[in-house]
Amino acid sequence: MKTSIKIWSLGVLAATTLVGNTACTELLDESYSQVVSEKYSPTNDADISYLVNAAYIPWRQTMLLWNGVVRSEELCADQDVIPARLGIGWVDGYIYKRWHQHVWTTEDDGVLQGWERTFEGINTCNRLLSQIEDGVIGVTGEAKTELVSELKVLRASYYYILCDLYGNVPIVTDFKDTNLPQQSTRKEVYDFIVREITENIGNLSETARGYYYGRFNKWAAYTLLAKMYLNAEVYAGTAQWNECIAACDQVINFAKSSGEYGLESDINAPFLTENENSKEIIFGLPFDEVYVTDWNAFDFHMYTLAPENQDTYQLKARPWGGVCAIPQFIDTFDPDDQRLADWYITGQQYSYAGDSLFESTTGVPLDYPNVVPSIDESYPYQGYRWGKFEYAIGITNRLSNDWPQFRYADVLLMKAEALMRAGKPGAGALVTEVRQRAFGANPAKAVVSDADLNAGSCYDYGRRDTYSTAHEGGADIKYGRMLDELGWEFCQEGRRRQDLIRFGVFTTKSWFSHDASDATKNLYPIPNKIMLTNSNLKQNPGY
Repeated sequence: MKTSIKIWSLGVLAATTLVGNTACTELLDESYSQVVSEKYSPTNDADISYLVNAAYIPWRQTMLLWNGVVRSEELCADQDVIPARLGIGWVDGYIYKRWHQHVWTTEDDGVLQGWERTFEGINTCNRLLSQIEDGVIGVTGEAKTELVSELKVLRASYYYILCDLYGNVPIVTDFKDTNLPQQSTRKEVYDFIVREITENIGNLSETARGYYYGRFNKWAAYTLLAKMYLNAEVYAGTAQWNECIAACDQVINFAKSSGEYGLESDINAPFLTENENSKEIIFGLPFDEVYVTDWNAFDFHMYTLAPENQDTYQLKARPWGGVCAIPQFIDTFDPDDQRLADWYITGQQYSYAGDSLFESTTGVPLDYPNVVPSIDESYPYQGYRWGKFEYAIGITNRLSNDWPQFRYADVLLMKAEALMRAGKPGAGALVTEVRQRAFGANPAKAVVSDADLNAGSCYDYGRRDTYSTAHEGGADIKYGRMLDELGWEFCQEGRRRQDLIRFGVFTTKSWFSHDASDATKNLYPIPNKIMLTNSNLKQNPGY
């Protein structure tokens, strides 16, 4: 699938090159950055795939470019932190400290990027839908119905990000409307997303991969719908647990009957460099270091590894040594959990040739401990580093791993959480199914009961740095063990904030250098740059 990834990553269709029935192979050599201005008639799945893929690029950009949604979801939460690094930096105007301490501003870049890049995706969907309606894109019949439905569900997926981060955003569906859009409430945005998915899901392809890899087929749409229902109480004020279960069952039943989706026996398979054939990935964002040229397209290795680790992986560029795990979170793992061993880089580091590495600013061994003094001070070697995604030997500053935005483990755990919250049996069995892969050496530890999931969290919350030591614990968190399970399975995947909010933890608990904040911080503010361009917008409360 890396072949189609190359095509996917090139960009959008050109105005002058896509005249008539252009052959697929010619598309590889053109510049795709403009709007179709003359009639283009796709004639097969490949042509349509090239056409629609332009609208998916902003998903990659909004998630993973610098200060994207992954950071918006992780750096404000209880698993990860970017502390100031002695001799390296990472102070950067205190943007990461503000993220950690929930005192971000309307001027912060991390607040802006989640808005601008996501609306770029919405704008692209609206443009293509307008061109289809006007006949500029000459697609008809069943192909037109499928393409329009896919673009509407894709547009809804961008609104899912906006609904989660900002809540009260404009709903824009008309590419030609030049009026300033009116602001919608978070519930109105939620209702729009659910309606767009449910009205169009029946027209989507059931094909799991091929030209539909990295696109919204029916099963990716059901997964998105399940996510909306899972968070319905937060987004719209009314729980929809049974609806979440039903949406998950659509994917689970298809997976069981077709064999197209399922859990990988190897917990690392969805995160390898060549992961495009993983049956666990339901909706992936395809990457290739050659064809995706944005500097910060997917740079977890640069973002987390100390500079000296360049010699470990023979990297083309020297890493920056920033993000690491919060020690309190690491302490929640069972020592026998393979996810701890495989997904974090710890201990003494070595060169590719096997020689011990030393930290250049202090001369001490480059030995990652589960210790970070505070957000304001740390040595470059302190803290466990991200290692969930494979760092291929000789990679550039960009990884070639596909990003697994929705995976089958998530469907199982969404259903488990919804069952638990609805007071129905079966959650423990689903969580056990996911855990079994991580406890191969001690299968008994994989088993979780429904009662276990109703217990509190084992996370020992409380301020824990050089300035303060407090122990709040997590026993008072309702369904806290379920929250723990989500943390262990989905660490480093850009979603922790959403889960903490759903469990009532995000603004009520303290951790590391973070004190409990205010409930208004469950939403990000509308960026000031955006407020200045639209007088119809009202700022979110608390900003």
